[in-house]
Amino acid sequence: MSYTLTRTESLGDDEVRARLKGDPLEASRTILAAAREGVVEAQTLLGQILLDGHGIERDPALARTWFRIAAERGDSMARNMLGRCLEQGWGGPVEPEAAAGHYRQAAASGLDWAMYNYAGMLATGRGVARDQGQALALYRRAAELGHAKSMNLVGRYYEEGITVEAHPEVAYAWYRRSAEGGDFRGQFSHAAVLAARGEVDAAIHWLQRALEGGNLNFLRVGRVSLAEAGEPRIRALALAYHQRAAELGDDSDRQALAAYAGA
Repeated sequence: MSYTLTRTESLGDDEVRARLKGDPLEASRTILAAAREGVVEAQTLLGQILLDGHGIERDPALARTWFRIAAERGDSMARNMLGRCLEQGWGGPVEPEAAAGHYRQAAASGLDWAMYNYAGMLATGRGVARDQGQALALYRRAAELGHAKSMNLVGRYYEEGITVEAHPEVAYAWYRRSAEGGDFRGQFSHAAVLAARGEVDAAIHWLQRALEGGNLNFLRVGRVSLAEAGEPRIRALALAYHQRAAELGDDSDRQALAAYAGA
């Protein structure tokens, strides 16, 4: 039997989380009811499912509204996600300056994802003056909190000597931590280090892990890099990256697969 919430029911955070484990439609109803009752965590979750279209019709504009409501009530993740909407143009115009402001506020509260996102704005100069030193400091803070994507970027700063003296061994240690933390870009970076050291089996392991978790943009870049690898066993993985990109992507990815497979 399904359970439908009425508007008069009041749910706590633990109850909301417990009911999210079931059917997506029922979960979305639970979240909607709790959000209307003023449960801040539910308001943030509602914004996310509206953004994703999970169990409910996708509505980025309404997602942005709910993120704003929860952010104004002090939810740092909601403020971070409001920043994402403003940065990416989800549900409204692109507003990089406003996005950077929201990231900065959420980062100041200690949220690692906001530190990562604000660092990205600082590193590229979008919505805020470019400041690689501050970007690295934020990536490091997030990394020390266990944020795997930030670990990979700290590694890049040390490998390339961006605002710090280049230190390959420090970079490689961060890549390894990022890989072990589950970031697919960190896994790819770690694999590159292992391949350069001649540890081909270990490199292939991490490249396969990255393939499993990587998004489309990553796969598009990775397939090109792998196709240029000197080691034949690593170069062979380019086909798997092309195939996965073709599954996730568009006609251009399927054409790229056909061209690569036929070469």
